[in-house]
Parts: sequence; C-alpha cells; structure tokens
Amino acid sequence: MDVIAASGASAQPCRKAAQPLRRGIAALLVVTAACAAPDAAEEPPTEGDAAPSAASPPTAAPNTLTDAEKADGWRLLFDGETLDGWRPFKGKGAPAGWAVEDGTLARVGPGGDIVTDERFEDFELSLEWRIAPGGNSGIFYLVSEDADYVWEAAPEMQVLDDAGHADGESELTSAGSNFALHPAPRGVVRPAGEWNEARIVVRDGHVEHWLNGRQIVEYDLGSDDWQRRVAASKFAEWERYGQTRAGPIGLQDHGDPVWFRSIKIRDLGAS
Repeated sequence: MDVIAASGASAQPCRKAAQPLRRGIAALLVVTAACAAPDAAEEPPTEGDAAPSAASPPTAAPNTLTDAEKADGWRLLFDGETLDGWRPFKGKGAPAGWAVEDGTLARVGPGGDIVTDERFEDFELSLEWRIAPGGNSGIFYLVSEDADYVWEAAPEMQVLDDAGHADGESELTSAGSNFALHPAPRGVVRPAGEWNEARIVVRDGHVEHWLNGRQIVEYDLGSDDWQRRVAASKFAEWERYGQTRAGPIGLQDHGDPVWFRSIKIRDLGAS
C-alpha cells in the first residue's frame, strides 16, 4: 500500500500541470516528458547506494572475557578445555561423571555434585546453562562441606525443563527459583535444549537471581521472611541450611544431562 500511495502522490502534480497547457500539443508533450522522467531525488537507490544497516555489537565467544569484563574484575571458572578448578563435593581430584564436551562443562554420567576449589563470599556469578528435555539440575552457592549433601546447607538456583519436569508445575521449584523457598515467574526460562543466561549476586547476605536478563528472585539470608520460609520447608530439619557466608560454587548432578559454559565470577568485596 505504501508503494501505491507514493505513485499517486507523484502523478498528481503532473496532472495539474497539464491543465493550463491545453493550447498546444507541443506544450503537452513537454509536460508528458517531464512526468515520465522521475526527479533524481525520487529514484530508488541501487543495491550499491543502499544505506548499510547498523552492525550488531560484538559479543564475547563462549568461555572468554571481553576487555571490559577483565577491567571490571571478572574471571573464568571454566576455560572450556579442562576441568581445572572443579572437584567432587567433599572430595579431591577430577570429578567423575563430568567432562568437557564441545566447550561445555557437561554432566555425562553418574558422578555426583561438583564444586569449585575456591570459596566465595560477596560475588557476582554469571553463566549459561542448557538442560535436556525433562531434565533437572541446579546451581549452588555458599556451599558448606560440613553437610552430608550439598543441598542440605546451600541455597540453590533451580535449573530445569519447566515444561517437561514435574517441578515445573510449581513456581517455587521452577527454573530460576531459590529452590523451594522463593518462586520464579512464568515465561522467563527458555525451552529445553536452548541456552539460558543466569546470574547470581550475593552481597552482605542480600541475594539476587537473574535469568535471561530479568531479575526474578530477591531475598536476604537470615531475615525474618527468610526464616519463616525455611521453617515451613523441607530445609527446617537441617540446622546448617543457609548459615554459611562463604563457600564454593556447586553444580548439581540430578541424574540428567546438563551443560554449562561461560562460567565467570567477580569479587564484590565486603561493603
């Protein structure tokens, strides 16, 4: 419709110009020739003349840092090539059941949860995750190895195929939630097989969960609200739950294939 309207607007001045020139055929021919020759400003641009589209800003390749990230204090916890810096929960050495697969840190078989060699207190963690259809996993932080299992003490950002797993039926246990305590809204997680961008911020006991660019959870460890939620949950029977203020980052082996990449962290320092 835009093309038709433009043609009509162009032809109208020519029809008006022809009206006072009816006295001579020669004059009419002049007007006709003028109408047939489009104005130079109205000529459609050739392919070479077309204005270039705005270029998309460059993005960092997986498992790398931009110069800006380095300047802001980010560093990688996974280099995309080795399992250096990761070990079994309460164990030593290379973790079983986990491998580097096409530049990802992948759960490829039974092996249990894994944690970083380093401990972190106030930090910002960023990573990407992808889950198999029907899959379940998690990202733990402030891990305590005094507990028998990582989930008995450490908060967890849920990693889940919401559409294909029973935990997805409740917002309290859906992808991105602070598992079983703080719900995640619908419509933020991407389908199984697609990459999701997760971010966890911990500073002075204040915690934020971000998923795909949106903050979806916020809470304060030890607050009255937090204590009420814990008391009403399955975690009430474990006295160490949420008590650690510095600990490793953990990744959960829940028995399903899951992939992580671009795992990076920066120290926020004590405020």
